[in-house]
Formats: sequence, structure tokens, C-alpha cells
Amino acid sequence: MASQRGESPAAATVTKRKGLDKSHYLYMAVIVAVILGALVGLLFPEVGKSLKPLGDGFVKLIKMMIAPIIFCTIVLGIGSIAKAATVGKVGGLALGYFIVMSTFALAIGLVVGNLIHPGEGLNLTPYDPNKKAASDSTVDFLLGIIPGDIPVLPTLFAAILVGFALQKMGPQGAPILKAIGQGQALVFRILIMIMWVAPVGAFGAIAAVVGATGVQAIVSMFTLMIAFYITCAIFIVVILGGLLQIVAGVNIFRLMKYLAREYLLIFSTSSSEAALPRLIAKLEHLGISKPVVGVTVPTGYSFNLDGTAIYLTMASLFVANAMGTPLDLGAQVSLLVFMIIASKGAAGVTGAGLATLAAGLQAHRPELLGGVGMIVGIDRFMSEARALTNFTGNAVATVLVGTWVKEIDGEQVERVLSGTDPFDERTMNVGHGHVETTEADRPAVVQH
Repeated sequence: MASQRGESPAAATVTKRKGLDKSHYLYMAVIVAVILGALVGLLFPEVGKSLKPLGDGFVKLIKMMIAPIIFCTIVLGIGSIAKAATVGKVGGLALGYFIVMSTFALAIGLVVGNLIHPGEGLNLTPYDPNKKAASDSTVDFLLGIIPGDIPVLPTLFAAILVGFALQKMGPQGAPILKAIGQGQALVFRILIMIMWVAPVGAFGAIAAVVGATGVQAIVSMFTLMIAFYITCAIFIVVILGGLLQIVAGVNIFRLMKYLAREYLLIFSTSSSEAALPRLIAKLEHLGISKPVVGVTVPTGYSFNLDGTAIYLTMASLFVANAMGTPLDLGAQVSLLVFMIIASKGAAGVTGAGLATLAAGLQAHRPELLGGVGMIVGIDRFMSEARALTNFTGNAVATVLVGTWVKEIDGEQVERVLSGTDPFDERTMNVGHGHVETTEADRPAVVQH
């Protein structure tokens, strides 16, 4: 929050744009790697199969990060729930809504996955962590450098205990929570570094899969991507749009038009975090009170990840089908319960969703981890839809909570959405509560 209050929007925008180029480089590198991997697999199948260790190595790097990510995010998440709940009615309503909607989104992903059966017919080789590659001792040596994984479910159990214990400690637990927060920042920084190896992992994984299965692998991946985009669009328009119209009387398309610049920013960076300061300012300008926006938006960015929820369940079913071992109903339900908890830590960091997916598979069906390499190749193509859905879900949630607690100015909403009271892009000041600004205080105009 300091970014939109403690520094000028111009500075914030410049900072984001510097990071934007790096994100684009990674995105382009993954696209090139996927195309090259598919070509190698089609034209030189045996060479493609021999590149499988590249994908396996990347999967091992992701596995290495699962336990620390789960531990830090769950401990901090339980602390965040306690803090949000103390705010009272707004926090309670927001958290209740987030839990219901994220569960609903996970269930939708399972339903769509069971309807289209993504990945069916590929019959990839199951992942066996104890199997040694007999082909090349150098490969064994290099893969052996990467640390082994820590069991997920015991880590999750320990994190829950630690989280509640820190709650009971009260102020004494604050320094420990702060230290764990710094540890989480370190873990995510390592994860971001690992994601720069994603093009290599994607190249090896796609080449090996296409080399073994031919065009069928490409068709299956495109099927998953298209189904995911369609599911996210239906979720936004029908589910979120229906709730918004019924509860607040606001048309989803008018709200999305108002947030058009934020959508462009998210599409460019593949992260909804990039638009967080602007979303706060725009929702306050829309007529929602500062306390409601201040509690709902930041909490929603950790606990209301509708797009990520849909992705996690659809990708899990894709991997299971691709490995020739589809999940039965009981396994799907237990996976859904795990993802409800684990997905709370998959916000805003490149690769966190992939790590959460790997954690869910490892906890339930470790032999399916080999299929995560395929997801690496198309994960970046689905990241925009994930981020846009997460962002829209949080914008809608804030309007709904503001309506429920009667902390929203309906007349201001109409003025803003009709265009008669436009958002001040130059200062990002809230229009219906003008802040006097001297010429010296005003930031320079930034062209978007």
C-alpha cells in the first residue's frame, strides 16, 4: 500500500515498467522454448526423448521449494485471517465470501475437467523419484545436486499448528511472524530465480512429450488452454456478473470498462499484483469507503484467487489423465480440500501457482509429478487469464462487501461508471473527496 501513498504514481509506474521488460523476456523465452521443443519432438523424436532430464531437473527445482512456500504462506495466512477478523463485520463478510467463492471456483475447475477430459490418451510415463536414469551418470550427478523434497502434508500440519500458536502468543508472536514474513520474501525470491530456468525446463519437457506422443500432446495442451480461457470467461460474466447485478445492481461490463487500464497492465505483466495500488484508488473513487477497500482488497489478494483455483483443479486433472491414471471422485474431493488451503499462498508471485499445483499432486499422487513438466510449457499462456480472473474477482468482491455493509455511494457509482466523474489518472486522487494538492506536490504526467 505504500506504493500508492508513499511515492508518486509516476515513480510507481516507472518502477513497474522497468520490471515489465524482464517479465516480457521470460514470457518470450518460454514461447520460443515451447515452439522449439515441439519442433524437435516432431522432427527428431529420439532426440526429443533424450531431453527429458531438462524437464525433470526443473520439476525437481520446483519440488525443492514446495515445503518452505507452504510453511511460510500458511503460517502468515492464519495470522492474516486473525487480523482481518478483528476489523469486524467487513473482515468477517469478506473472508466468508472469499472461502465460498474460491471453493466454488475450484469445484468449477473439477466439473469442466471431468467434462472435457484434458490430456486423455497421452499415457506418459509415471514419475518415480527412486528410479535412477541408467543412460548417463553425468545426468544423475547433476540432478542429484538438487535437494530432495520434504513431505507436504506433515509440513502443512506443522504450519497450521505454528500459525495458531503464534496467534495465541499475541504481541510476543509478532517478531516471529515478521521473521517468517521475511523468510517468505526470501523463498519467493528464490522461486522467481528458478522460474528463469523455465524456458529450459519447458523445452526439455515439451520435446520429450511430443517425441513420445507426437501431435496428440500439442492438441491436448491447446484443448486445456482453450477450455481454461472459456471457463474463466464464463465465471467472470455469469457467476461474478450475476452476483454483482443481483446484489449491487451494477453491470459487470461497465465495471470492467472502468478498470480497462488495469486489465491492460495485468495482461502485460501476467500479474494482478501490478494493478493493486490502482485498484485501491479506483474503488475508493467509485464510491466505496476507505475501510472497506483497505480491508477487502489486500485480503482478497491472498484469499480470493478465483482464476488460480480454476487453474489448479483443471491442471491437476490434465496431468492425471495425461499419465493414464485419472483421479476418482474421492481423490478429486480430497485434492479440492487441499487446494482450498494451499491456494491461499499462490498470490502474485510468478511460479507460486505451479509450486502449489506440484504440492497438491505430491501430497495425493506423487507419481503424477512428472506431468508438471508439460504444464510448465503452457503455464505462461494461462497466466493472463488467471491474473485477470483474480483481479476481477477482487474488484467485484469489494463492491459486494461495500453494498452488504452499506458503505458504498450508489450515486457516485453511477456517476463514475457513466463517465461523468472520471478517475484522475494524473494524480490518482479520489474524485469524490478531493485532496488539495499544490503544484509542487503533483507528480509528473505519465503516459499510459
